[in-house]
Amino acid sequence: MKLVLLSGGSGKRLWPLSSDARSKQFLKVLDDIDGNKVSMVQRVWGQLEDSGLSDETIIATSASQVDMINMQLGPDVHIVTEPERRDTFPAIALAAAYMHSVQKCGLDEIITVLPVDPFVDNEFFSCIKNMEKVLLESDAQLALIGVAPTYPSEKYGYIIPKTGAELSHVEVDCFREKPSELQAEQLIKEGALWNCGVFAFKLSFLIDKLIERNLPTDYEGLLQNYSLLPKNSFDYEVVEKTERIIALPYAGYWKDLGTWNTLTEEMGGYITGKGIIGFDIQNSHIVNELNIPVTLLGLDNVVVAASPDGILVTHKETSTKVKEYVDRLEGRPMYEERRWGWYRVLEYTRYPEGNEVLIKRLGVAAGKNLSYQVHYKRSEVWTIVKGEGVFVLNDQLRHVRTGDVLHIPLGAKHALRATTNIEFIEVQSGSMLVEDDIFRTSQDWDEIEMICKGYKRASLG
Repeated sequence: MKLVLLSGGSGKRLWPLSSDARSKQFLKVLDDIDGNKVSMVQRVWGQLEDSGLSDETIIATSASQVDMINMQLGPDVHIVTEPERRDTFPAIALAAAYMHSVQKCGLDEIITVLPVDPFVDNEFFSCIKNMEKVLLESDAQLALIGVAPTYPSEKYGYIIPKTGAELSHVEVDCFREKPSELQAEQLIKEGALWNCGVFAFKLSFLIDKLIERNLPTDYEGLLQNYSLLPKNSFDYEVVEKTERIIALPYAGYWKDLGTWNTLTEEMGGYITGKGIIGFDIQNSHIVNELNIPVTLLGLDNVVVAASPDGILVTHKETSTKVKEYVDRLEGRPMYEERRWGWYRVLEYTRYPEGNEVLIKRLGVAAGKNLSYQVHYKRSEVWTIVKGEGVFVLNDQLRHVRTGDVLHIPLGAKHALRATTNIEFIEVQSGSMLVEDDIFRTSQDWDEIEMICKGYKRASLG
């Protein structure tokens, strides 16, 4: 059995910590068994390792998330990258094509797809392992995991079973998406299960779907024709149109950590970051990424979340509506984590005459490097405030350390490698301060050094 771990979306219901630039699965707000802060993706990957499933898992994601995945899980995880975001059906189809043509999996291989962010016990992965056996024995086209509901939720989809059930599974009659509380109560009485977004099928099942649409079944071909795939969810494009579906009931612990209300229920404490909560307050949380304290007095059942991108104060019952308001906000990301470290925007100013100034604080981890790049619409000044490293300017190498000030003219090639953890203040000045004004020569440091050595040899010659 092969697994596809879906890592997509932005999780804007967890704004301001989660956004298009930093998805919810990378937020380090959960505690591991040693009390260390881990993200959702680190937690679920650890469970895959404990269950012996990680070696057979590939992660399907967008280009914007690759750096974060490598930073949090390491450089050796198998990743299939979408050329553009087109929902879960295209992402799963691309992963299937990769397993078919690159990994050379047989068409009878069982593929299991699961989201990156479920909060479950390890027992859940025993149920995933059992999907292969039950799918083959039942001769169904699709197998799902259905979670036994613990309350009549209005925010989950429901799997409606047919009358009668095998010991290991139920046959699926239909689906019901997000019913009212009263309707959910009735569905639960009839044996309905929560749909947790886990699917299993033979590889041939999805390859046939591509053939039906006259789309390539090889990975490179599908990459080049990715825009032709329907921009739909796997549920809509496949599940709802499939006749023979079974579900494996799961009665263990499962929770979707998609809102502040559910996430705070699984956090190890009431305060993350700098904060004070009054002694008589009940069930309120502070999650603070800023370097200033937050004080909460006289408000029960609320969440105060603060990050460089904004501040949220919400009652937990209304926290599910955050996305409706966040979609109205515009502006550049104020904090991002990258393959090499992180950056935080300190100030941005646009002057009446059109010139822009952007001030950032950047941190590059020891052994990591920025790409060799050039800008044509801005100059930069870097002030090293911590650590030391190697700086390249127009193919010339030099060592830099705390206190050094580096001037990067418009059109100059430059890069930096951290010898120790290094931090610097970057002041950008120019006519248009946008990410599109980055032209990379190389991201590999050995290659950058070879470029510089080649320049030296040419100069000496």
